[in-house]
Amino acid sequence: MNIPGDIRDPFDRLFGELRPKLHRYCARMTGSAIDGEDVLQEALAKAFEALPNTGPIANPEGWLFRIAHNAALDFLRRRAREKAFSDEDPDMIVDPANPTVDRQAAAAGLHTFMRLPVAQRSSVIMMDVLGYSLQEISAMLDTSIPAIKAALHRGRGRLRQLADEPEDRPSPRLSASERLLLDAYIDRFNARDFDAVRDMLADEVRLELVARARLNGRRQVGTYFRNYSSVQDWRFVPGFVEGRPAVLVCDPSDPTARPSYFVLLGWQAGRLAAIRDFRHARYVADSAEMSVL
Repeated sequence: MNIPGDIRDPFDRLFGELRPKLHRYCARMTGSAIDGEDVLQEALAKAFEALPNTGPIANPEGWLFRIAHNAALDFLRRRAREKAFSDEDPDMIVDPANPTVDRQAAAAGLHTFMRLPVAQRSSVIMMDVLGYSLQEISAMLDTSIPAIKAALHRGRGRLRQLADEPEDRPSPRLSASERLLLDAYIDRFNARDFDAVRDMLADEVRLELVARARLNGRRQVGTYFRNYSSVQDWRFVPGFVEGRPAVLVCDPSDPTARPSYFVLLGWQAGRLAAIRDFRHARYVADSAEMSVL
C-alpha cells in the first residue's frame, strides 16, 4: 500500500517511539512477551492499513492504543473466548492515585495478569503500569469511567491476593535431543564459526529479525550471520523464555547482568527451520520471563 510520505513519516516516528509502551500493554494483556509482540505487529499493520482512510487523528497515541487493545481482545477471543467489559459495579469508587498498587502491578509477572478478567486486566495495566488517567483510559478503551473505576478496584484487590499465593508452575524442561541441537548452535555461534552454523540451516529456513526484516531460504538467511561477525556485544547462553527453549544473549563484559535479548529457534528433522531474533526489539526481553540453563 502506498501511503504519502507526509502522512506516513510522522506515524513511523510515533510507532517507533510508542512501540515499547504498546508492547508492555499487549504482553500483559496476553500473558506473554512473545505473544504480545505478535499482537503488537498485528495492531501496527492494522494501523498502517487504516491510515489512508482515517483523516486527521486528534489523539494518535490514544488511537494506536485502541487498535492495540482491540487486537489483544481478538487474540484472547481466538484463544479462550474471554469476555471484554461486562458486569462491573458502575458505582464503585476507586482512588486512581495509589503508589502501593502501582508498584504491585508493575512488579506482577505476566502470568499473574492473565488471572484477572479482561476488563480488570486492561484497566490495571493502563493506569498502574502505564500511568494513564481515568479520562485517557476511557477514551482509549471506549468505556465509561465508572466501569473503569470498578474494574480497577476489583483488579487491584485480586492482584493483592495473588501476590500472597505461592508459585505453583512446574519448571520448564528440555529433552536430550533439544539440548544437543541448542548447544550445538550456541557453541558454533560463540566460536564465530558461522560456516558451521550455516550448515545447520534447512533449505526453506525463515528468519524474522523482529522490528527490522524478514528473510527466507538458506541464501538470504546466510547473510544474517555477517552482522553478528562484525560486532562484539553478544555472548549466547542456553535458557528458557516463558518456558520455551531459547538462546539468551548476554553482555560479554558483564556476565552477571540480565540477558539483553533472546533468539528463538525452530527445528525440523534436526535442521534449523526458523530463527526469530529480538536484537532490535529488546523491549520484549524487559517483560519476558527468562532463565538460564
